[in-house]
Amino acid sequence: MSQKLGFWAVFALVTGSQIGTSVFILPLSLAPFGIYSIWGWVLSLCGAMSIALVFSTLCAKFPKTGGPHVYVRENFGDKIAFFTGWTYWVISFVSTSIVVISAIGYLTPFFKSQAILDLILQIILLGAIMVLNLKGPEVAGKAEFYLTLLKFVPLLVVGLCALSHFNIDNITIAEEVENLSIPSIMGRVALLTFWGFIGVECATTTAGAVKDPAKTIPRAIIVGTFCVAVLYIINSIGIMGLIPASELISAKAPYADAASLLFGGKWSSVMTVIASIICIGTLNAWVLTSGQIALGLAEDGLLPKFFAKKNSNNAPTHGIIVSCLGIVPLLVFTANDNFAKQITQIIDFSAITFLFVYLICSLAFLKVIFSSKENFSYYYLLIAIISIIFCAWVIYETPVKTLIIASSFTIFGIPLYYGWYKCHSRL
Repeated sequence: MSQKLGFWAVFALVTGSQIGTSVFILPLSLAPFGIYSIWGWVLSLCGAMSIALVFSTLCAKFPKTGGPHVYVRENFGDKIAFFTGWTYWVISFVSTSIVVISAIGYLTPFFKSQAILDLILQIILLGAIMVLNLKGPEVAGKAEFYLTLLKFVPLLVVGLCALSHFNIDNITIAEEVENLSIPSIMGRVALLTFWGFIGVECATTTAGAVKDPAKTIPRAIIVGTFCVAVLYIINSIGIMGLIPASELISAKAPYADAASLLFGGKWSSVMTVIASIICIGTLNAWVLTSGQIALGLAEDGLLPKFFAKKNSNNAPTHGIIVSCLGIVPLLVFTANDNFAKQITQIIDFSAITFLFVYLICSLAFLKVIFSSKENFSYYYLLIAIISIIFCAWVIYETPVKTLIIASSFTIFGIPLYYGWYKCHSRL
């Protein structure tokens, strides 16, 4: 019988699922907003920590494999749980496709990039991570721990060194930003910064594979999310204070530029390897998560029992394989540059879809609070309200077109719901 995941493996999953390509993009994206970006981080940190507390508390109360759909099912019934679980599972692997593309994309300086070669390497990488996860959650968890170390150390070194050379004069507000209202600015900055925290809930999906999940997962979520926040803030503010905003806005590789300024020499090659490792760690975390989501849904009768099958390593075989196969068509389509732009936009919409999942889980948490009259807590009520307001506010600031497209992930589940689930539930 395979061993279960301990605190450090779950901690690595929490941090690994959150720290991805966004860590390299954020300093560049936030540069035009100047000092507002710092306040954006404060808002996002409050939002992320409140969501982390929501999921950690729900997991302690309902320590079952699957994550979000478990809490929704306990409070709102099977129908809403089905669509929550389906949506969460689909976006878990659809949004992962951009991580695969980025992991290989960062390594293109080392070989002549061609569409077909890139695609082959992407599929090989995805296949390798799939095989790793089929070795069982313990093996995948250990791999994630070491990949997390390889993430944290260089990012922490670059971030702290950048802070030691911090120059407030380098942080300026772009003219086009100054013409916007403060609510519009803060809404945009919050959207940008919160993208880095997507995945805060990942560890809850693995509850069945974790030692004492009611205690281990909540601790890992809170500590992990706080560490991610500190790392993001140190790096983002450090690099913004190191490189003038006018240069940072147009920088293609801000981390490589920062490393060159700090340490001299040609550090671009080193930073591209680090960037690729970060993406591989994120890919591993999300493949592990996707398999566990499908497993949890199947165990609760919300997906066919086909997905509940485990191998001798305690890995959800079909959940992992189908999730990885679901990524391949996107990799094939994005091999065409024109279509790649469209797919990238669709993947961006997944961030909003995640927020819908967070919102429904926060509402489930609110119901749990009011249902527990004997153990009613104003502290938990405050956490629930902050989480709900934050999610609702970010969604409100999102264009209607984006919201409509994001809803397509849920709509695609309607045929499965009426074609399989409704018939299955009558038996």
